[in-house]
Amino acid sequence: MWYDLGLTWADAARVVFSAIALYALVLGLIRIMGQRTMASLSSFDLAAAVALGAVVGRAILGYTPTLVAGALGLITLLVLQALTGQLRRYRRGLAMVNNKAYLLMAGNVTVASNLRRTHVSENEIIARLRLAGIRSREEVACVILESTGEISVLRAGIGIEPEFLRNVKGAELLPDSFWAEPAEAPEH
Repeated sequence: MWYDLGLTWADAARVVFSAIALYALVLGLIRIMGQRTMASLSSFDLAAAVALGAVVGRAILGYTPTLVAGALGLITLLVLQALTGQLRRYRRGLAMVNNKAYLLMAGNVTVASNLRRTHVSENEIIARLRLAGIRSREEVACVILESTGEISVLRAGIGIEPEFLRNVKGAELLPDSFWAEPAEAPEH
């Protein structure tokens, strides 16, 4: 049947194997290169992503792409994406698939080591501060590079509950004055 549609069983197996291998490779490279790799794409980043997609697609489909090979490759990638989503439901799976969140600013001070580690520039932080309506570094409690690659800004003024920074690398650098006071237990 596959052969009648332009694909032998061996070609079908190659498409599925190639899709799995390249999916794992792309996930691995994004983990190594950091979460900023695919977040907030500039026009240059978008052009690079389209080119990468073309290379990966061609590698999955092989020399003679057919409609069936394309459909099989697409189905394989979507199944892998669904499985990865299920894997994220578990703590170990989440750690395996997602990048860590990093503290980029603690109060009005940038955390240079985390900027280098995450490949985020000072200019990117300033742009994100402007987008958040920040007019002075004194308004900043912290800036975090989230596991998704987005940069979030928490304002000074209201204490931060520890739960909000539980899995953020470098959260211990945040000055004590920015943490929420622990709630007192009600008296019985």
